[in-house]
Amino acid sequence: MNPSAAEPPMNASESVLSIPVDTVRFIIGKLREYDSRDMLAEPVEDPSPLESEDVDVLREQENDYRNATVLQELHAVIGDLPEDQQVDLVALAWLGRDNCSAADWRSTREEAAEAHNARTADYLLGMSMAGDFLEEGLSTLGWSDEHAAAERPPRPAGDTP
Repeated sequence: MNPSAAEPPMNASESVLSIPVDTVRFIIGKLREYDSRDMLAEPVEDPSPLESEDVDVLREQENDYRNATVLQELHAVIGDLPEDQQVDLVALAWLGRDNCSAADWRSTREEAAEAHNARTADYLLGMSMAGDFLEEGLSTLGWSDEHAAAERPPRPAGDTP
């Protein structure tokens, strides 16, 4: 077994991941950061109408800059992964998206391997809720999401899970 490979707590041989779980959790965090791009705090006081337009422009520019940085980081991290780890990432997302069981891992991974191309990062970034699907995929294979919950950014006040 590859020393960087991850094996779920249930030790099912067909459920072995070639991608380290910590790497998946890092990507989940970055995907969530990217998904929260429109969540900048509103100003405490209402500025005058002229100032309001300026604030909106500045907020949009800040979002664009932050998103560009997160996008670059996600593209770099995912793009630098070996092909088998990129395949695992997509298979985990599919496992979580499609509410599959751990018994479906081998066939889901085979489908992901057949579909693999050089656009894994773009594919995951275009998938709504990709971070949630990856987390659900890890959970399906036996990794608890307790650590992932601790890494999540705090929810805005009044936002319930």
